[in-house]
Amino acid sequence: MIGILIVSHGTFGEALVHCASHVLGNQPANVRLVGVTIRDDPEAIIPRARELLRQIDTGSGVLVMTDMLGATPSNIATRLLEPGRVEGISGANLPMLIRALTYREEPLETVVAKATSGGRDGVVRLGEVR
Repeated sequence: MIGILIVSHGTFGEALVHCASHVLGNQPANVRLVGVTIRDDPEAIIPRARELLRQIDTGSGVLVMTDMLGATPSNIATRLLEPGRVEGISGANLPMLIRALTYREEPLETVVAKATSGGRDGVVRLGEVR
């Protein structure tokens, strides 16, 4: 099972997991969160985030999701990446997380592709969906 680490601003990751739990009907396993606040030192967060990665990596890899490219959480997430073992995507949203959770028994590269497409395909202008 692919582990999922969400590195986000404040409690955004908590809200995503709470909503995903509501949609799926259960609390997803092997999901950890790092909420970054303005008072946090990014250098101090890296070791804690690496420890969370270790906890959720069952040997299949970990997907790191972050909310906004270029911000402190994504800069932290980028430093955690290990190609083929720890992959990352930005722009985290509920459709992206649901897709990642749904396909996490697949290989890591498949989960990355499914989550990315789920996030992208979940952004539509209301009224255009038929």
